[in-house]
Amino acid sequence: MSQKNETPILIMSLLITIGLIGGGFWWFSQNFSGSNSDRTTSSQSPNSQSSNSNTPSSAPVTEQAATSATGTTLTSVQNVPTGLFNYGGSTSWAPIRLVVDPVIQKERPEYRLRYVQPNNAKAGSSIGIQSLIDGQLTFAQSSRPITDLEITRAKQRGFDLKQIPVAIDGLAAAVNPNLNISGLTVEQLKSIYTGKIKNWKEVGGSDIPVKAYSRRIEDGGTVELFIQDILGGEKFAPNVEFISTTTQALKKVSENPGSIYFASAPEVIPQCSIRPLPLGRSPGKYVAPYQEPFILSSECPGKRNKLNIEAFQSGTYPITRNLFVVVKQNGQIEQQAGDAYTNLLLTQQGQELISQAGFVKIR
Repeated sequence: MSQKNETPILIMSLLITIGLIGGGFWWFSQNFSGSNSDRTTSSQSPNSQSSNSNTPSSAPVTEQAATSATGTTLTSVQNVPTGLFNYGGSTSWAPIRLVVDPVIQKERPEYRLRYVQPNNAKAGSSIGIQSLIDGQLTFAQSSRPITDLEITRAKQRGFDLKQIPVAIDGLAAAVNPNLNISGLTVEQLKSIYTGKIKNWKEVGGSDIPVKAYSRRIEDGGTVELFIQDILGGEKFAPNVEFISTTTQALKKVSENPGSIYFASAPEVIPQCSIRPLPLGRSPGKYVAPYQEPFILSSECPGKRNKLNIEAFQSGTYPITRNLFVVVKQNGQIEQQAGDAYTNLLLTQQGQELISQAGFVKIR
């Protein structure tokens, strides 16, 4: 082939080569950029998924995961369903139902709540959770963690349970205001309720027989928690008298100089007719469940004792616990309604309302 014919062919080959190199560079740069974009989207997706309150999960839910969908005010919460939803459970939640829930009803009228009193049983955490499992409640309020047995029962029905802490509570011991004693250790409190201590002089008090009151174990999570955490699973002594309600028990305490009763701290601290007793982990190192200085009965009800928020938040007060919303994990409207109630309580406004109800904010 002549030199004259080879020149156009060489030029054409050179142009094709340059075109292929340029095209390859363009393809590589586009795919590399797209790959980075995909990775950025992927790294953001877990956060967006965790804020979806309709996503069922059998794994334990942490406070951070539960609160990711919350906002500042009740009206800022998203995914709040429309309808009438039954709820119930722990009697320790009564102040929240009284103070917080009416505000929710006012500001979120599409989300209607109906408290359900159990049939042929006393209200309490156990009854509430069982009613949730049986389909009688949309969500439940509990003053103790859910048990393995309750988790098993729920799984037998085809769903899981999720518990989300929304407030801090504690147990307070109420004694007669005339009882001369500065405080008790947790071990001494146990010995009183198991019958080992029978007279107040055994713990530095007056020579008065101890008269201990309690609600029945089947009446709620507070008694269950007391037996588990304070009594270590031991039984109540035969001389412990069981009372149906905290109101009746506190009246008994006010009338009997040697009496003692335990209940949710917000139910005990502001009462005028009894004295909340400081408790400690070791002798002489007692922490008051109320804010100092103590307000005497003679000054009440003009003034009332208030919860020792700092001691409850820091854990220096020896008997604290969380309050939980228990939500059915079935991917249906029950789950959405339970998550919505949780998220409403975990807003800044909801937490302030919980504080007004006498409990300690968890956030």
